[in-house]
Formats: sequence, structure tokens, C-alpha cells
Amino acid sequence: MSHFTRHLTKFSFGATSAIVTSLAFIVGLSRNTDSRLIIIGSLLVIAIADNISDSLGIHIYQESELKKPRAIRASTFYNFLTRFLATMVFVLLVAFLPTMYAVTVSIAYGVSLVVILSYLISKEQKVSPWAAILQHVAIVVLVIIASSFVGEWIAGIFRI
Repeated sequence: MSHFTRHLTKFSFGATSAIVTSLAFIVGLSRNTDSRLIIIGSLLVIAIADNISDSLGIHIYQESELKKPRAIRASTFYNFLTRFLATMVFVLLVAFLPTMYAVTVSIAYGVSLVVILSYLISKEQKVSPWAAILQHVAIVVLVIIASSFVGEWIAGIFRI
């Protein structure tokens, strides 16, 4: 494993998780409310509660794999930090842009990050980057579409 790959693995899971989850909340909640406060509050809950949950899951998983305590602490820390910082970028976008612009910019930003991560990982693995990029972006797009439908469905049920 190259030096670059070791550093990439420190943040790739956390960044991807934060991007997909944040986009789902931003798109889903923007469909039934124009309140940036609700979207920001939800993102902050994700940045803390869901982040701690995922970090604890990684921590326990690595303990079960009998990894060294120092490596486990490092993985837990980097996952938490990466997810927190990535989510906070989305918070800033929603806080400072009108909701519909925030949604568009967030999608562009999130998809761009997934493309960059996919490209870097595929280059490290010496495989075609286009297949990885297409596969990963397709999953992000499916999450965005599903979140949009759920947001519309909830708005319809509660007539928001």
C-alpha cells in the first residue's frame, strides 16, 4: 500500500458517507420546506450524532479485526473529523445561499468530490477511472432521486 493510499483511506469513507447523507437530507428536506433552519439543524445532527454512530461502528469493527489500538484510534478520529468537516461545508452552503441555489451547489459540490475520490482511488488501484466514477456517481444520483421523491411524498401527506 503506497503512502498516498494510506492517507486516502483515512478520509475516503468519512467523506463519502458525509456527502451522500448530507445530499439526501438537503434534497429531501428542500422538497417540503423552505426553512433553511430545519435543513441546517438536520445537517448539524448528522455532523454529530450520525457521525459518532459511524465512527463507533468503525471503531468496534476494527477492534473485532484485532487491529492495533493506535490504528483504531486514528481511523476513528479521521473518520469523525472528515465527516464533520465535509458536513459543515454543506451547512455553510445552506446557511449562505438561497435554498434552491444551495441545493444545486451542494449537488455539484458533492458529486464533484465523489468524482475526485473515485478518480484518485481508481488510479491507485490501476483500474479504469471512468467505470468507478460512473458507478459511484450513479449511486449518489439514485440517493438524490430517492430523497427527492421521499421529500415530495412527505410534503403531500402532510400538505406542507
